[in-house]
Amino acid sequence: FACIDWSNSDFFIVLLSSVNREYQDLFSSENLSQLHQVSLHFELQFPDQTFPLAHMQAELLTAFKSQEPRPSKLQREVATALTRIGWDHAFEFVTREGLSVDMAQLENMTAVEVDGPTHYLKSKGSQLVENGNTSFKTRILRQLGWTVIHVPYCEWGVLLDAATKDAYLRAKIIVVL
Repeated sequence: FACIDWSNSDFFIVLLSSVNREYQDLFSSENLSQLHQVSLHFELQFPDQTFPLAHMQAELLTAFKSQEPRPSKLQREVATALTRIGWDHAFEFVTREGLSVDMAQLENMTAVEVDGPTHYLKSKGSQLVENGNTSFKTRILRQLGWTVIHVPYCEWGVLLDAATKDAYLRAKIIVVL
C-alpha cells in the first residue's frame, strides 16, 4: 500500500484484527515501528474508524521513536547551506507522530528532505522514481499539513560551489512558499 497509495479499511481491519495479544511479544522493535506507520496511515485515511491495534499505540510509537536518526554528510551540507541563506530550521526534527524530518521550519510547517540514492528505485533512463518509503513518508507529512521540499542527491551533486547551492535552495524554497 505504501508504494501505490492503495488503501482499504476492511483489508487492514481483517489483517490486523487477527493479531492476538499472545503473539504481540513476538514482534521485533522493527515490526512495531512498521506497525506504527500503518497506524498513522490508517488514522489519516479512516479517521472515523478505530485502528485494530489501538491498544498497542503507545508501544508502537515508542518503537518508532527509538530509531536513532543517522544524518548523512549530504544532509549536513544542505543544512549548512540553508543556514547560510538565512532559512532558520530545526535539524532532525521529530514530529509529534514520531516522523523524523531532515530540516524543519516549525512556524510554517515546511520540511526539507534530503534524498540520497537509497530514496530512489533504479530506473531506466535518467528518470528517478521515489521508493515506497520515501513516497509514503512524503504523503503522510503532507496529510499532516507539512509542505515538503525534496533535495535529490543527483541535483545537489552537480552544484559546484556555495553560491550555486545557495541559489538552488532559494529557488526551491520560493517555489513552494
